[in-house]
Amino acid sequence: MAEAVLHPVILSGGAGSRLWPMSRTGSPKQLLPLISEKSLLQETVLRLAGAGVSEPPLIIANDEHRFVIAEQLRQIGVTPRALLLEPVARNTAPAVAAAASYLGATDPGALMLVMPSDHTIRDEAAFARAIATGREAAAGGYLVTFGITADRPETGYGYIRRGAPLEIDDVYRVDAFVEKPDRARAEAYIADGIHSWNSGIFLFPAALYLEELARYMADTAAAAVEAVAAARADPDFVRLDAAAFGRAINQSIDYAVMERTERAAVVPVTMGWSDVGTWDALWEVAPARDATGNVTLGDVVAVACSDSYLRSEEQLLAAYGVDSLVVVATPDAVLVAPRDCAQEVKQVVDALKRGSRPELAKPTTSQEAWGTWRTLRVGGELRVFHLAVRPGGRLPLRVSGRREEHWLVVRGVAEIVKGGETLVLGEGGAITLPPGVRHGLGNPGDQPLDVIAVVVGGADEADDVVLGDKTESSV
Repeated sequence: MAEAVLHPVILSGGAGSRLWPMSRTGSPKQLLPLISEKSLLQETVLRLAGAGVSEPPLIIANDEHRFVIAEQLRQIGVTPRALLLEPVARNTAPAVAAAASYLGATDPGALMLVMPSDHTIRDEAAFARAIATGREAAAGGYLVTFGITADRPETGYGYIRRGAPLEIDDVYRVDAFVEKPDRARAEAYIADGIHSWNSGIFLFPAALYLEELARYMADTAAAAVEAVAAARADPDFVRLDAAAFGRAINQSIDYAVMERTERAAVVPVTMGWSDVGTWDALWEVAPARDATGNVTLGDVVAVACSDSYLRSEEQLLAAYGVDSLVVVATPDAVLVAPRDCAQEVKQVVDALKRGSRPELAKPTTSQEAWGTWRTLRVGGELRVFHLAVRPGGRLPLRVSGRREEHWLVVRGVAEIVKGGETLVLGEGGAITLPPGVRHGLGNPGDQPLDVIAVVVGGADEADDVVLGDKTESSV
């Protein structure tokens, strides 16, 4: 009998709030280059080949992030099996069910390797061996998870307590999933040797997962299957049906299935894993530190500093005499916190939510179908943006309610709609767009177009009228 095909499924729906101000709901951590020049999502996709997984990835993502994900995959030369778009966030249990249903439609015997998009694994050889072991157990009818060898009493992770060994070497029944512990319990888990960190990585038959989810949450399983059956597909994306998927219960795969099923198994593994969920974790996994233990990224000058994570995305960051701090500067925000309190950054995020601060969600750079926009300056009634329009790209036509816009072409050729006329401006060309005037911008050439947009007036875009849809092309 032919071996079942292993399909990688990558979940890209997290927000990474503990890595604010870089990670935001509009630009979450998996889409950021936090460890190397590639994003965590790109690193996750590229890791598959080194682990012996040859099938193209099926990626499940938030609709808002579809263009940046498509562009990042293009940059690394990967064509996904599909990019499934969630109309609403419903956590991992429904998302994985949708993936299982999608794969099962063409491959009833499919195995799924389910991975978060925002983790790092340094030992790819160990990862490959663990996958091979997990694949054998999954083929034997088990829902497999991977337990990371715990080397410190970490209170920010959930744990897995392993039970009796199975007939397959290095595979055990799951005795229990354990919530994030306090310090004393975490130390006890390290001492007993039977607890592992919960990696959030799974390997199982798609059909078995749907069967077990239907056993415990029948309505959610049915909603996910229906969302796939009624999905809308175009050349770039598959949109899950909103009405059906919205009926699924917001639940994690751990709570929905793994803690309840009798088919759960765990493969313990040491593979240099981290969920890079905090600034302290990024300090831990950084490729290099200086002689006094500092990680410095961007334009940073550190004098008499030690064991600190210092990062600037724009302006000069100068630090003197700081020890074990996190200092992260973006164009519109600065975070300063003790490194050992990195878990508590979420309290800052909660405070920003209460204050309805735009810095919480809105990124300073965003990928769109037509290209990218980047915030250069925000202050009172004045905002400055850099628009990079790819060849053939076109912004939707829009009427601004209260804002006046001034556009300057700094590279390329711009085709600009202003009211009832269409103008073509080359480098150095400028135009003013008063409030209430229909306007749009396109790149008719085969070279990049760069425009500086100075916006004066109301910052609220709620009174804008969008007259044209964004193109859905991801190239």
